[in-house]
Amino acid sequence: MDTNPTGGLAARFQRGLARSEHGVAVHVGERELGYGELHELALTWGGALVESGAGAVGVWAGKGVAAYAGILAALYAGATVVPLRPDFPTARTRQMIEAAGVDALIVDERGLSRLSEVTGDRALTVLAPECGDHPAVLRPRESRALAAPRLVGPGDSGYVLFTSGSTGRPKGVRIGNGSLDHYFGLLDARYDFTPDDVFSQTFDLNFDCSLFDLFCAWGAGAPAVVLPAGAYRDLPAFAAQRGLTVWFSTPSAIDLVRRTGGLAPGALPGLRWSFFAGEALKVADTADWRTAATNSLVENIYGPTELTITVSGYRWDDVATPRIAVNGVVPIGEVHAGHDHVLLGEGDIPVENEGELCIAGPQLTPGYLDPADEQGRFFEQDGKRYYRTGDRVRRLNDTDLAYLGRLDSQVQVLGWRVELAEVEHALRDCGVDAVVLGVDTEVGTELFVFYSGARRPTIEMVRALRNVLPEGVIPRHYRHIDEFPLNGNRKIDRKSLAARADEILHPVPVG
Repeated sequence: MDTNPTGGLAARFQRGLARSEHGVAVHVGERELGYGELHELALTWGGALVESGAGAVGVWAGKGVAAYAGILAALYAGATVVPLRPDFPTARTRQMIEAAGVDALIVDERGLSRLSEVTGDRALTVLAPECGDHPAVLRPRESRALAAPRLVGPGDSGYVLFTSGSTGRPKGVRIGNGSLDHYFGLLDARYDFTPDDVFSQTFDLNFDCSLFDLFCAWGAGAPAVVLPAGAYRDLPAFAAQRGLTVWFSTPSAIDLVRRTGGLAPGALPGLRWSFFAGEALKVADTADWRTAATNSLVENIYGPTELTITVSGYRWDDVATPRIAVNGVVPIGEVHAGHDHVLLGEGDIPVENEGELCIAGPQLTPGYLDPADEQGRFFEQDGKRYYRTGDRVRRLNDTDLAYLGRLDSQVQVLGWRVELAEVEHALRDCGVDAVVLGVDTEVGTELFVFYSGARRPTIEMVRALRNVLPEGVIPRHYRHIDEFPLNGNRKIDRKSLAARADEILHPVPVG
């Protein structure tokens, strides 16, 4: 362990426990998980994890007791949390377990029934505390419960989160405890969350923004309310019933709520904070949201996983923001205090006004699980280590930045960072040569596939992709072409294909 140990994220929950010992920590459906209940479970389960010697704990469970208590138990045990999506393809989950060196799994009933699929011959400690007796499962014992959460090193990993990788395998990002302490310390200073707030919990638990959902709520002693899919059919009613005061989602949720009639004037009066991240936030969408959430401050917060959840923020102004927005997109604002940033232009020459955003500072990841993934992503300058975000930005003034788009083949789909090369790799394994593009539509960015060679039924390709890719990354559109167009450098002309995809999705009316 590093010197100067810290309480880490476990200490944030402890703070919430002190403020709301008898309050609700998580509301899932009709189930309320109290602060005291989660604390006792985490001490007991954490004791079993410590006894087993687990260093990296995979939490493979849907949103419920196993997931929320499991995350907390791993933190109490001083281990690294590795959240795993139950609906991900088996092969992908197995890759993540192996890459992260997971030596213990916390599972729910569904995970327990599929255990052999992801563990194979790997020897793992398995906890399934709510699933009764099972020969493969370690039973936590109250007599061996922890007396208190264990301290952790600030340089040790509190979480490992996986992003899309261009090699066809997920890329593991280490999130340091010290980076998390810095991040939440900034949020504590910026926002006025209290035990009286009620937070939405919209993000999947393997998505970095879910840490904002949970640990802002838990640090304040407030409840986090899991949104079922049906809540979007009448969000105003759901928000009123649960008393939501803090909303956080991807911008795509705005259009979904709009299409279900949920953005009528004054429809969301209880919200006092609204946050959006994961995709470009449009001015028009934000204005509509503000019409419904008239009492809410709105912030666009930005940051890649490698910079610990979010690393900049911009507070919406009904008058000023539409005037300064670039291409109808809300600015990403000012980079967090304590960080340095530079913009790089052609040939990696530093530029003043517009270029690739590169950031150094305390929220920077210690690195990827596989050092080979770091090639080209980091550089040293003036004794500081910078991360190349791959995002092109423009300076609007002395503090605020405007997001202009991606420099590489990575796009955001419903908040997911998707390497187009990974999807192309998966399609090649399906037996087709393909180019995958991110195309803007009325509901956000969607993936469009052009493929050559023998024609294949679309459903056949979709089925094959589902074996290796998460559902949210499966392309929505497929088009066969005889050959790919080439540009002057004899490379595939992606711009030409993007224009063709746009024409297909947005045909110009005749006459």
